[in-house]
Amino acid sequence: MLSNKNLYLAFSMMLITGILLSLFFYIPIESDALAEVKSTSASNSIEDKQSFQDLQISQGVTILPCSPLPDIKVIRKIKVIVTAYSSSACETQGNPFITASGERVHDGIVANNMLPFGTKIRIPDIFGDKIFSVADRMNAKKGDYHVDVWFASREQALNFGAKKTTIEVVD
Repeated sequence: MLSNKNLYLAFSMMLITGILLSLFFYIPIESDALAEVKSTSASNSIEDKQSFQDLQISQGVTILPCSPLPDIKVIRKIKVIVTAYSSSACETQGNPFITASGERVHDGIVANNMLPFGTKIRIPDIFGDKIFSVADRMNAKKGDYHVDVWFASREQALNFGAKKTTIEVVD
């Protein structure tokens, strides 16, 4: 059985540990973050005050820059069939996590046989303004007017299905 002195020491250690952990894992709430930015920008130049206006709060705790999207120039529009694939061994040749360009698979890559590796495209009817990069190839029987979008899971790829749409090659 613990004596009063040992209980007091154990309680004190837990209290100190809790305080130290709360300082280490402190996440400011939105009003604290805004107050801190406002106080530091209050004494700074007009440019700094303008940059504060270009910030937005994300998830209530993070201040992120909110800049306008760059002007994207559409070079060419192409009618294609869009399907999806994943890194399943039955859908790929060789290492299922490495693309034909040698890049590791990640969100935002597509496979296409006509466009050069690194070509940036959009699929606006399906994905809005999201930019994809051609980093993989498909079986030759799919032809040139077919785009395969990579998904993290086979289930997501199967649920995507096949869609006729127009892609935009962008600069």
